[in-house]
Amino acid sequence: MNNTENAFKVAAIQMVSSTRVDDNLRQAADLIAQAAGAGARLIALPEYFCFMGHQDADKLAIKEEPGNGPIQEFLAGQARQHGIWLVGGTLPLDNDDPNRIFNACLVYGPDGQQVARYDKVHLFGFTKGKESYDESIAIRPGDNPPQTLDTPLGRVGLSICYDLRFPEFFRAMGEVNLIVLPAAFTSTTGSAHWDILLRARAIENQCYVLAPAQGGKHENGRRTWGHSVLIDPWGEVLAQVDNEPGVATGTISLDRIADVRASLPALKHRTM
Repeated sequence: MNNTENAFKVAAIQMVSSTRVDDNLRQAADLIAQAAGAGARLIALPEYFCFMGHQDADKLAIKEEPGNGPIQEFLAGQARQHGIWLVGGTLPLDNDDPNRIFNACLVYGPDGQQVARYDKVHLFGFTKGKESYDESIAIRPGDNPPQTLDTPLGRVGLSICYDLRFPEFFRAMGEVNLIVLPAAFTSTTGSAHWDILLRARAIENQCYVLAPAQGGKHENGRRTWGHSVLIDPWGEVLAQVDNEPGVATGTISLDRIADVRASLPALKHRTM
């Protein structure tokens, strides 16, 4: 892109979302304002930023039609108000399956217009002792991978949470300058794998990774790992939030990307 900028400030927002949409939107608005006030021009919310229900099927009650609904209006308004690129975490969108939603990541430009959509493809399933999750109960897997968009910092790739465990998904994006991964990793899996997998995706794709996450104990009893983070193409952590609501802010440098790719041209060395 001819209008790509050499340095671009970004932010990952960390939340502990509740069962009340209005409260979550207020919390998100406060954190977006904090990030925008710090100079971030691309801001990303976590998975399920708008709602963490008591049961999997609870999200069906707040599902929205694509292009219409209070959550989408909120995201568009925040992007327009602050003049930012806003990656809207995820929200439940309706489809022709009455019992399941799409867990959709919508991106809005500084004018408040939606510019991209990615519906989560890989659905989390985990059982260990009394801890058990099955996203397929209430979520329908998307059929639109992979999704990228052009921004002033270059091409950005979209992913969601459990996608992190599938490196071929990110390879299919082609060369990107930034991968955004809204997440709600459990404390169990996050403590074991979150950091190492995020750093691996940054290193092997020689790009920045911005991962906004849920982080804390929720009303439904679930504990999420948090540790929202910005990682550079060499795998170095540039900014991080621990385990509470907050903002991780840092700068993406295209010079840094170029330097890493020039000194270790692994992307050019690929044979498959």
